[in-house]
Amino acid sequence: MIIVPVKASKDYDIVIGRGLLKNAGAYVRRVCDCETVMLVCGDIVEGLYADMVQSSLEAAGYRVCRFVYPHGEQSKTARTYFALLNALAEHGLTRADCIVALGGGVTGDLAGFAAATYQRGISYVQMPTTLLAAVDSSVGGKTAIDLPAGKNLAGAFYQPELVLCDADALNTLPEEVFRDGCAEVIKYGVIWDADLFERLKQPIRTQIEDIIARCVAIKRDVVEQDEFDTGLRGILNFGHTIGHAVEQCSGFQVSHGSAVAVGMALITKAAWMAGICEKDCVDAVYGMLRQYGLPTETIFAPDALLDAMLRDKKRSGSSITLVLPEAVGRCRLEQLPVEDMKVLLRPALEEQTWM
Repeated sequence: MIIVPVKASKDYDIVIGRGLLKNAGAYVRRVCDCETVMLVCGDIVEGLYADMVQSSLEAAGYRVCRFVYPHGEQSKTARTYFALLNALAEHGLTRADCIVALGGGVTGDLAGFAAATYQRGISYVQMPTTLLAAVDSSVGGKTAIDLPAGKNLAGAFYQPELVLCDADALNTLPEEVFRDGCAEVIKYGVIWDADLFERLKQPIRTQIEDIIARCVAIKRDVVEQDEFDTGLRGILNFGHTIGHAVEQCSGFQVSHGSAVAVGMALITKAAWMAGICEKDCVDAVYGMLRQYGLPTETIFAPDALLDAMLRDKKRSGSSITLVLPEAVGRCRLEQLPVEDMKVLLRPALEEQTWM
């Protein structure tokens, strides 16, 4: 078992190991001494783990309620969010109670936003069951829902009491869902840690606990310096500006990890075309994405992607901040006027193939 401590506006631990979900109640009891827990999960995760986690929570003395929603990004909406708030109220949860988010990034974002806003804030615990959630979305306190105009446009910064990451849960993931998480792991290597990137040349599954721990330690270090995303934390958005545009253009039919993979490929190519990085950086990023079966191109037209980017939450007035790779393991943040951003990105969007 590996424990990564986080010191933010609320201090908490990220616990990484195997067989943790069957003992979830004992872990939650250490940080949430309350009466009632609302267990939030998607319908697929419910069939896999909800009964086991609920039994453990009940054994720890909790009254457990359950909120289940149709899985997928399409449910990360105001409608589902308000349904969850109403369920919390109908079951009589108070500010002294707790929400447990059991699932992937959608569950964590949705449950976390409800926790941040229900009765002006109650405790919540993250129990990620996907690689993407384990290494990224469950850590750092970003919570949100999507609006019709764009992804994650309504949300709050709200830290959990605990992140409980059971590596055994990753064994039930469909291969394409596991690959989504690999995209975020590759991101950490490109933005921060060339040694991590080198380790990814060997299969992630054979070193999964150490890889998760390294990724969350990187995110922890960034969040502790910039919890509320006013500077350095923006580096974690590498590939996400284009990636969110791909998701938006697809009506969220393209998964988050696949979209971010495309975004990382195209922003790296744009950086090379602008003289910001060398060709070997582009070769390395494209090669690693392809090694893990991730896409590097999209069918959507440049104008559609650029228009979607203008609705991204990272836009500030007439400018937008991009994460530009200088080399594997080193990126920089650059705030550009919208028109300059279009000039920088358009050549890469128009000619996406990279040999």
